[in-house]
Amino acid sequence: MPERPDYAALIAGQAVVIEMANSGVSGLPVVGHLLGLGQRALHADGMTFVEYGPTGGRVIAASGATDWTLGRPVDPGAPANVRLLAGPQSSELSADGFEAGFAHQLRGRGLHRAMHARTDIGGATIGSLFAYFADATGTATAEHHSLMSYLSSCIAHLYSDQAGLPVHGDGPVVAALADGLAVVDRDLRIRLWNPAAEQVTGLPADKMLGERLPFPVPAPGQVLDHRFDDGRWLKVTAGELPGAYESRVVTFRDTTDQYRRDHDRDLFVAVTSHELRTPVTVIKGYADTLSNHWSSLSELDRLEAARVIGLRAGELARLVDRLLSAANDGGQVGGAPPTPFDLVDALRTAAVTLPADLRRRLTLDLPDDLPKAFGDRASMTTVLTELATNAEKYSNPGTVVEVTAEAEERTVVFRVSDRGIGVRPEHVERAFDRFWQGEQGDRRRYPGTGLGLYLVRRIVERQNGWVSLRPRKGAVPSQRCDSRADR
Repeated sequence: MPERPDYAALIAGQAVVIEMANSGVSGLPVVGHLLGLGQRALHADGMTFVEYGPTGGRVIAASGATDWTLGRPVDPGAPANVRLLAGPQSSELSADGFEAGFAHQLRGRGLHRAMHARTDIGGATIGSLFAYFADATGTATAEHHSLMSYLSSCIAHLYSDQAGLPVHGDGPVVAALADGLAVVDRDLRIRLWNPAAEQVTGLPADKMLGERLPFPVPAPGQVLDHRFDDGRWLKVTAGELPGAYESRVVTFRDTTDQYRRDHDRDLFVAVTSHELRTPVTVIKGYADTLSNHWSSLSELDRLEAARVIGLRAGELARLVDRLLSAANDGGQVGGAPPTPFDLVDALRTAAVTLPADLRRRLTLDLPDDLPKAFGDRASMTTVLTELATNAEKYSNPGTVVEVTAEAEERTVVFRVSDRGIGVRPEHVERAFDRFWQGEQGDRRRYPGTGLGLYLVRRIVERQNGWVSLRPRKGAVPSQRCDSRADR
């Protein structure tokens, strides 16, 4: 018989939450505390919270034996997740209930069972709370389900306060599953109609359940553009729902409004013109000096001018590569098809290409027996360059930038760690947004395009890995960036 929840731990933990609130602490630190509290009270081995945003889901907080999942992307439209989100508010499942790759990783770490609770606000699902257990034979009781629902409602309360959380912290809470989602039977009659579906179509769930879809459905894996009579356009995709007889998952979004695309285009042009101007001006200045004053310059001055031109040309080449990669949102980032490769050798090779000043600050602590990673070896140069450059930029001069690596169950991970200014908890996800910078108001102190971490995440995730940003243990102002890949 499973252990009863530890209500003493729950009460003590809630007292800490109240103290945090009274001290002005909110957002992600409180979510992290609630996970640790839930882990103790439920006798779980680990807990995670997945936040659903306009572009999908992501693990934004994790504790215990599932700490390694931090930053892992989660597709809310995947069949396993659709079943969880469409089911009861709190449910239980085995590790085999997750997608195959993640299930294998869980079992390899001795985790065989999980509980799930939806986090809803006003009918909109904004996240999923998970508790993981090593005990494969245990069964959750009504008390366990009640506690999961309670913790989930606590997190929902944080979101309703708009208290510094990664996706919804800077504005009103929206239906986080931004794509409309429906589950239909073989006759295309609706069995599930999520809040975003109501927003996209203007058709409420209480009138749509049992009715036929108001638009055509493409073949599984295909995309269909549908125009409503009022001129609005939908982009519709569909897929089979395994384990549910002749049922399909249909997702759709309103593609009429191109504001964000236009906004990104204008921002891209502005950032490009600003960031290209500096290296081009320096190169032209030194080239003009050599051309107009060659005979009056000493050999040492000529060599210094050539050195600066070469240095700035290298910066310009990297900048152009980053801008082109960022502009090509739908294109391939990460290069060649994935193959097994020696990650340690790739990192050592990439380190040699870093600027000399950064190489002098870099320390490599890499094991000789690290298993091979599976991905694109050539892309590691870009990944390490962006992570190390970012670490250097936000660190005090003379401090070290450390690169370490290790193997975990079914994954290899390498870390780039610094002892710099750190990052606010509510910004750990926004740091991966295109053009976003933590010090928006002082580009003179921390110049850049805000593209580095954005490109790193795109490269890593297209190789079936994930990347996260977190404080160094024992050093709150510092940070580290973990990049994980299958092996």
